[in-house]
Amino acid sequence: MTATAKTGTLAAYRGGFAFRQAAHMEWIKLRRLRSTTWVLASGIAVTIALGAVAGFNTRNPNGDPTSNVLSGIIFGQLVIGVLGVLVMSSEYSSGLIRSTLAAIPRRPLVLAAKTAVWGIVALAAGEIATFGSFLAGIAALRASVPHPSLAEPAVLRAVALTGAYLALVALIGLGLGAIIRHSATAVATLVGGLFVLPLIIGAGTHKAGQFLPELIAANSLSAVKPIVDFTISPWVELGIVVAYAVVILGAGGWLLVRRDA
Repeated sequence: MTATAKTGTLAAYRGGFAFRQAAHMEWIKLRRLRSTTWVLASGIAVTIALGAVAGFNTRNPNGDPTSNVLSGIIFGQLVIGVLGVLVMSSEYSSGLIRSTLAAIPRRPLVLAAKTAVWGIVALAAGEIATFGSFLAGIAALRASVPHPSLAEPAVLRAVALTGAYLALVALIGLGLGAIIRHSATAVATLVGGLFVLPLIIGAGTHKAGQFLPELIAANSLSAVKPIVDFTISPWVELGIVVAYAVVILGAGGWLLVRRDA
């Protein structure tokens, strides 16, 4: 072993991992979870298929075909959000978190690396799902319905931001996994926050929908035509979802530092 290799090994042993090494370790762990790969791929395929079905069933020539064909994200966000929870909580259930923290004692670095790796994977998956849904859905549209194009800035914005939304839901799931640590409870919290809470609050006041992630995605991010009660810019609405992810991940990081593994 060379002197350089010995130095690097000693630094790793003492917890001297830099972000690049921590991220590489997280990538190896994520790549080895074949179930995650298959579930993610299946989720993308089903989301795209739902887009095609939505396109075929779109009949209103005065509606918003872009929003319609992106409706498959209702399923996609559930899959990618749950996977986000499991990426974090499964380490606690398996006990792997102890080995991870023994190798990298700097706990904020662990969460930062996991967030970066999972965030990039989720963003790629989200964009593939939304662009695939759009292309499949538009191909299935009837001749009597206008066929929007990605060459239109508003359409491209809707598709791209919807893909980014899926990545943010994945990070929200990761943050909930760090906060709650128990997979079933964290998944129940995610589902309740994404689907049940919007129904309850939205029924009471439509204006509140502008601040609820699932309603933001359906009525603002994926929409090309203006929708009543959603007067905030889609970019600002995306910023609201970013804020959810930042706060939840921040809380998860704070608890990760202060609690025992």
